[in-house]
Amino acid sequence: MKVIILQADICWADPEANRLHLDGMLDAQPGADLYVFPEMFSTGFCTQPEGVAEPVDSDTLRWMKRKAEEKDCALAGSIAVEEEGKYYNRFYFVTPDGKARWYNKKHLFTYGGEDKHYTPGNERVVVPFRGVRFLLEVCYDLRFPVWSRNQGDYDAILYVASWPTPRVEAWKALLRARAIENQCYVVAVNRVGKDPYCEYCGGSAVISPYGHTLAACADGQEECAGALIDMGELEAFRKKFPVLDDADEFSLTTDYTDLEY
Repeated sequence: MKVIILQADICWADPEANRLHLDGMLDAQPGADLYVFPEMFSTGFCTQPEGVAEPVDSDTLRWMKRKAEEKDCALAGSIAVEEEGKYYNRFYFVTPDGKARWYNKKHLFTYGGEDKHYTPGNERVVVPFRGVRFLLEVCYDLRFPVWSRNQGDYDAILYVASWPTPRVEAWKALLRARAIENQCYVVAVNRVGKDPYCEYCGGSAVISPYGHTLAACADGQEECAGALIDMGELEAFRKKFPVLDDADEFSLTTDYTDLEY
């Protein structure tokens, strides 16, 4: 499977401008199975979503469905959503058949006040697509390894983020750790540019189960990069070196309900 990560700058609170910009980035990178955008790619990381968050049936979600069908691919990224008076940082995974699976970010960024306005999710979501099982995670989730611990239920983790420059080395180190400890691919996309509160330098990458960087975007630059997820190689590695068989047993209180729009 070919995956493209789009390390984009984001116009603050302007979904239409961001969709138009990403249109151009997508058109310049044809032929992938999956394209991954940053966290809150339609607005920027708006911790005060009133008047900014999009409705459930948003123009951005319809755009994702249309582009997925046109390009025969999946699109993934989070947006700020308002649903029945509550706000969610919702990570959509949209497939070419028009279906949208989603995950509401569990670990809200209390240091930045995200928890004061958004409702956390409590559902761990794995999406199968073209022979690969993807675990959906958002930004701050990266710091909590129990939530992402591989229980034999996924092959790759998708991380979308607005991770500020001062902490980017933590981002890079933890991504590699998640790939190695979970014996999986990690596909991680962080934004670049500035918003009213922070500066972002990217650090987006695709990392192999061995911890090797397969593709990366240059720090501080708007850029795309692509890599292949090789399921044959992953399965052979897990069979030869079955680390996950020796993992500690534990359980999470989760609901695996299949949610679609």
